[in-house]
Amino acid sequence: MKWIVAALIIWAVWWLLRKPQRRRPGAIPAARHLLGVSADADAEAIRAAHRRLMAQAHPDRGGSTEEARRVNAARDLLLSRLEAPR
Repeated sequence: MKWIVAALIIWAVWWLLRKPQRRRPGAIPAARHLLGVSADADAEAIRAAHRRLMAQAHPDRGGSTEEARRVNAARDLLLSRLEAPR
């Protein structure tokens, strides 16, 4: 039980002290272009585009790990923008 409490405390300190992610100025348009979605795309359209691209880019399907990483990062960035309060 002590280990769980210690782990939770360490995680809470890390979470409070972590640096915010810095994004490049053109990251949002580049992510939209990579996934092939419009500026007004909803979460379902972003996820559908991600699934379509990952079918080709996944390393198990002959794609590269770098390409899969970029597709995943684009999806995460666009979805986080939709969920962020404005």
